[in-house]
Amino acid sequence: MWKNRNVWIILSGEMIAGLGLWTGIIGNLEFLQEKIPSDFVKALILSIGLLAGIIAGPTAGRIIDQSRKKTVLIVAGFGRLVSVVFMLLAIATGSVWWMVAFIISIQLSATFYFPALQSAIPLVVKDKDLLTMNGLHMNVATIARVVGTALAGVMLVYWSLASLYWVSMIAYVGLLGFTLMLKIDEGEGNARSNRKDGEKGGFMEVFPVLKAYPAVGMTLIMTLIPLLFLGSFNLIVINISEIQDSSSIKGLIYTFEGIAFMIGSFAVKFITRKWKTTVILFFFASMVAVAEFMLYFASNIVLTLGAFAVLGFALGCFFPTAMVIFQKQMPKAYHGRFFSFRNMLERIMFQVVLLSAGAFLDIVGLQMMVIIFGVISLTLTLLFFIQMKRRNIVLEETQTKPAAEIIL
Repeated sequence: MWKNRNVWIILSGEMIAGLGLWTGIIGNLEFLQEKIPSDFVKALILSIGLLAGIIAGPTAGRIIDQSRKKTVLIVAGFGRLVSVVFMLLAIATGSVWWMVAFIISIQLSATFYFPALQSAIPLVVKDKDLLTMNGLHMNVATIARVVGTALAGVMLVYWSLASLYWVSMIAYVGLLGFTLMLKIDEGEGNARSNRKDGEKGGFMEVFPVLKAYPAVGMTLIMTLIPLLFLGSFNLIVINISEIQDSSSIKGLIYTFEGIAFMIGSFAVKFITRKWKTTVILFFFASMVAVAEFMLYFASNIVLTLGAFAVLGFALGCFFPTAMVIFQKQMPKAYHGRFFSFRNMLERIMFQVVLLSAGAFLDIVGLQMMVIIFGVISLTLTLLFFIQMKRRNIVLEETQTKPAAEIIL
């Protein structure tokens, strides 16, 4: 695999693009903090991009299946460059509407880019290398997030806001250059687009599968617990920055959370030797609630960074464990539709949480909101645990029920 030039191109491109993406995100938060006093209005603006992604998602999937993956990646890359121009105009004019155009265009580009990239990876590496490649890709993305947010935090102290987007522009030009160098054999990929079973059933075929495999359904529902924190992440970061009167704290928060996530994703390999899957999922779901409670002391920089470190470590252990359940217990014939459904469900939940968090921040403030979120997270964790015991759902076992039985 390491002699495959496409592997190095994809990983290098992800690192460069990640730097551009996260410097831009920090810039977005700073611009909103300067221009919009209401947290709910901030949430509305951020949610517009998510809504655009949800609407375009099904169309993007169909186009990706019917087109050359490299072509989609290149067009999405150009879309990112255009979106940065919109944000530079927003800064120059002070207009929030240009920022809305930026958010919509960058989200639409991402809606096409990331599924196309995930579809392209199996075409450039062998099946036996897929797990390794996906793991490397996730770690590179996390490193880019840590470095990008830390860099943006430093740049905001010494440079102008516009400089963050010039860095993003340069990064996206670099990504486009790497994409043009890709060599993808797409003969097999186009053949898959002719399948008619997915066109008929779509997401609806996922529901009987979830009923037949309750461990998958329970895990899918449990992954919604961290979304209560993740969906309001950016708004919380803005509020903490205002409370502590510090722009650089934004970069530090993302850095601590990102490093803790990588440590958690590494440590969970050793934790699984001691703990059962059920214990890991429910314990670290509870730790997300602990991180929310810690943010009651958001005025204290040490406790704030500690809270995000706890969050990052918990997510680094929680999500890989949940992914193993999905990959092993969900029949492979349904993987594509299941993961597409999961992505759509997460986007919808992000939308709901983002708007709710904006309203809570305006009405009750950050400290009361994190207490409410923490109580909800702990309550849901307890309810799911009771439901799992009542229905005798065993997460550790790999079920072997044939797909034909599901349809019947």
